This record gives sequence, structure tokens and C-alpha cells, in this order.
Amino acid sequence: MTVFKVRDAAELLGVSDDTLRRWIDQGRVPSGTDDAGRTVIDGADLAAFLSADDAAQHDPVDRATSARNRFVGIVTHVQSDPVMSQVEMRCGPHRVVSLMSTEAVRDLGLEIGSLATATVKATTVIVETQSGARG
Repeated sequence: MTVFKVRDAAELLGVSDDTLRRWIDQGRVPSGTDDAGRTVIDGADLAAFLSADDAAQHDPVDRATSARNRFVGIVTHVQSDPVMSQVEMRCGPHRVVSLMSTEAVRDLGLEIGSLATATVKATTVIVETQSGARG
């Protein structure tokens, strides 16, 4: 299973290292230690935290933005049948869902807690700003 150093997990969550360490100390995020004694977070535990309601409400980006088309994140759910799969990822404050072949899921080794990058290509892009924001 994938494990993440505090710095890497904090970046994926869109928070500072200090904030994540505080959450670990509060028991909100389970952690362990690696062979070198560093604090690490299991990928499946990080995925569970990202799937929780309180994590979904946390949006560290409080500004108008047009998101880029590559999202690095953690796989939080995989639902497969013999032909197709639905893969859900949390990429910072964003939830990304992809439909792909089950063969692709196996080939990529996608499972809950895996680190992956979603690349989005669309013919329609909608850009939003906060209500009343002017450039």
C-alpha cells in the first residue's frame, strides 16, 4: 500500500504541514511511522479522510480561479464490473470521477489510497467566480 510523508499528504490536502500535524495530534487523521521514524500516513487512511464529510467541506482555495487540467490526488473509491469501472479521486478540494475500462484500472494498479493524476480534456469549460467579484 502507498504511504505518504506528512509534507506530501498536506500538499494533496491543500493545507500546511502544521495543519496536518495538528489533525494527526487531534486523532482526525491516522498516522504511523516509517523505518526511519518519520510520521507517515497510509494511502487508504488518507483516502478515508478525504471521503469524510468534514474533509469535503474544507476548501483551502478562497479565491477566483480557473483550474488547470491536471489534478494530482488520491483514489478514494473504485467500483468495477467485468467491463467498466468508476474511479473517484480527491485532488485537494476537488472531487474527480472517471469512467474507464476495468482492464485499465488493473493495468494502472488503481486502488483506494493510490496516488494518481487525472488529466481532464473537455470541449466545454465553465469558469466561475465568486458572486460580485470583478477583475
